[in-house]
Amino acid sequence: MVVNKPVANKGPRTEYRCWASSLVTHLKEIDMAKKRVFVSFDYDNDKHYKALLKAWDVNPNFDFYFSDLSSNEINSWSVPVVKQALSKKINEANYTLVLVGKEANKQHRDHKEIGYKNWLNYEIAKSKEHKNKLVAVKLDKTNVSPEQLLDSGASWAMSFTRDAIIKAMDDAAK
Repeated sequence: MVVNKPVANKGPRTEYRCWASSLVTHLKEIDMAKKRVFVSFDYDNDKHYKALLKAWDVNPNFDFYFSDLSSNEINSWSVPVVKQALSKKINEANYTLVLVGKEANKQHRDHKEIGYKNWLNYEIAKSKEHKNKLVAVKLDKTNVSPEQLLDSGASWAMSFTRDAIIKAMDDAAK
């Protein structure tokens, strides 16, 4: 961060204004550098991992920055309503981070109406259509990956750690 030096004899107020202006500029640069990320996860089983990602983002002691563009809980059982909400958020993102939990490839009861095995597969397919960079995070190495991730060119983190996820996100950016 560059801090402007005050003009001679302008006093402490000028120095403060220059410092504050530089800080605001720096914070805007950080915000612009944040990756716009849609997090794809099994809401019933893996939402606590999503909460951890958000906590890392707001923790000033962690070098982990992203703009979370995931949908909030969608209060609808209507498949078309859910599809519309998910697609809107996926299209706002430039990365899709897929949390691969133990139920990540389990068939959903509405799979025929969804058009894919489950919601994760739908989100991955829509992310590929939108040309989002894909990042997959195995919550456990034995978890079966969603079918849509196979041969997708995704970058992988084989554990849910800050360093592994940051590396996979950086690799996806290349």
